[in-house]
Amino acid sequence: MILLIVVMFAFMYFGMMRPQKKQQQKRAEMLQQMKKGDKVVTIGGLHGVIDSIDNAKGTVDLDLDGIFLTFNLSAIRTVEPTTTTPAATSDAVQPQDDAKSTDDKPYSEPTSEDEHSDKD
Repeated sequence: MILLIVVMFAFMYFGMMRPQKKQQQKRAEMLQQMKKGDKVVTIGGLHGVIDSIDNAKGTVDLDLDGIFLTFNLSAIRTVEPTTTTPAATSDAVQPQDDAKSTDDKPYSEPTSEDEHSDKD
């Protein structure tokens, strides 16, 4: 009988408590890695960009297309880190201006006069 209770407790720990603890650690790590400029989604579904973070107060200021709102850190559901693009290097292939097209005129839509002149 005691063995059955131990097995049930082990199942509850590994089946419920441990995954929840891992999820909490992952969320805490996500909140710690937030920085200005990251895109976030709140638990209310608002999408914005982080303007500032105040860890002492536990708040974050979000820029929602020019409207600045303050939320608790616990109101952040997901964080999408900003990606920086590498600067262009001198090794990159540059387009050459030497190759000019035979027709230097800009493209224009054909008119009814052009259609008649092609048939003659």
